[in-house]
Amino acid sequence: MSTIQDFSGYNPTWCPGCGDWGIGIAIKTALVQLGFDPSTLIAIFGIGCSGNMNDFLNTYAVHSLHGRALPNAIGAKLANHKMPVIAIVGDGDCYGEGGNHFLHACRGNHDITVIVHDNGVYGLTTGQVAPTAQKGFKSKSTPAGIIETPINPLTLALTQGATFVGQTFAGNVNNVIELIKEGIKHKGFSLVNVLQPCVTFNKINTYQYYMQHSYKLPVEYKKDNLEAAVQRGMEMTTAEKFPLGILYQVERPTFTDQLSQLQQSTLLKRLKFTDFVKLYNEFI
Repeated sequence: MSTIQDFSGYNPTWCPGCGDWGIGIAIKTALVQLGFDPSTLIAIFGIGCSGNMNDFLNTYAVHSLHGRALPNAIGAKLANHKMPVIAIVGDGDCYGEGGNHFLHACRGNHDITVIVHDNGVYGLTTGQVAPTAQKGFKSKSTPAGIIETPINPLTLALTQGATFVGQTFAGNVNNVIELIKEGIKHKGFSLVNVLQPCVTFNKINTYQYYMQHSYKLPVEYKKDNLEAAVQRGMEMTTAEKFPLGILYQVERPTFTDQLSQLQQSTLLKRLKFTDFVKLYNEFI
């Protein structure tokens, strides 16, 4: 049985009070509770404060280029569709630079779990606005306030075909743990959007702000109703209300389920190279 220490790498360097701390411990706890060990899954990281977790989480991992975490995650899943794949990204990394990849990962229903640190800013590069920043948000890149309206990650995922769409809040680690576990267990594309305060560069979307503006979905809420899920998701745009929980979950064949080439075995086993010298000489 693995422990949190087994999944721990170097000591994190995040700012004191950053929501990344809660997300980091939630991911490790969820993996332990699901019975994983560091050699039984792969994590793909984007660029940013969230991407620095590549050094803090001990497992098979790839620190991708900015905005390219999802195609790397999809590639890993195609190579070994038997291994769980999680992508740990930021809102700027995933919805900004990687926005196009996000759309196609949703519509393909690729069996990966995408955990998004959503704090409205590019924290690693000192606070420029991210695509989820509210209209009018002032930063060093938008001193007069951002002109564009914010991306709504929930409705974006829902309308592009994601089969699991959930949202949680870094201030409640137990809820983050449970939602990550459900996202990983789901077979298909899973979005876990984590509302995560940036205590250094975002003085608007604070812990107190999210506690006042978020709410848990009611027990009687039906998770398989797409129209209801879109309506709940739209509340973030129309009413500044943030629903927490699983907005939508349905079963649909995954991308790899529909590939005849993967019915017998994984690509990893079928295309395993052992003569690296021959391969090197052929292509270099």
